[in-house]
Amino acid sequence: MTTAMVGGKKLRVLCLHGFRTSGAIMKDQVLGKWPECLTSNLDLVFLDAPFPAEGRSDVDGLFPPPYYEWYQFDKEALLYRNFDECLKYVEDYMIEQGTFDGLIGFSRGGTLSAALAGMQAKGIALQRVPKLKFVVIIGGGLLLSPDLQEKAYSAKIESPSLHFIGEMDYLKPQSEELLGSFINPLIVSHPRGHTVPRLGGTYFFFSSCPTIVFIHLFMFNLS
Repeated sequence: MTTAMVGGKKLRVLCLHGFRTSGAIMKDQVLGKWPECLTSNLDLVFLDAPFPAEGRSDVDGLFPPPYYEWYQFDKEALLYRNFDECLKYVEDYMIEQGTFDGLIGFSRGGTLSAALAGMQAKGIALQRVPKLKFVVIIGGGLLLSPDLQEKAYSAKIESPSLHFIGEMDYLKPQSEELLGSFINPLIVSHPRGHTVPRLGGTYFFFSSCPTIVFIHLFMFNLS
């Protein structure tokens, strides 16, 4: 299988976790469910969000704290707090830690990853770092603020994108709507809900070799 190399180096990927979880939790979710033949060929970096969780985490009791969140919004998800601070935090981290080729985001982190790709293309975010080569969005949705939608999605996003969408995911309608913001989104459907899907192996949801090859072709042939 092709190794994930760009210029002789592994693809370096910044991973953005879900709502009120952490980088450590996402690391467990990804490394516990994706085969080593995939993860060992990527340089995965798992970042904690900038703000401590302001409420109870859905993973409380499943994963230990601390829990973090990327930004906050009101009950209707129309007024956002600390979103600009979040954008700066991610960009500062990317500058400090060196070049990243792309993003993998789950849930709220997937929503943020898509928005970052769109805002970078429009000159609003990530202007001090190289252009993203790809984004992988797992169970991500749309920003609901009209102002942020204008900034993120008013122009079709050209960045190559791979979208994992669960048939039982409560965010499935939003995930499918998000597809329309990308020029050529690649889609992998899975039968579960709002979760990082298992990939590869006899007892995994994606047991076929072509599925793994498909992901390799997407992620490993970007230059």
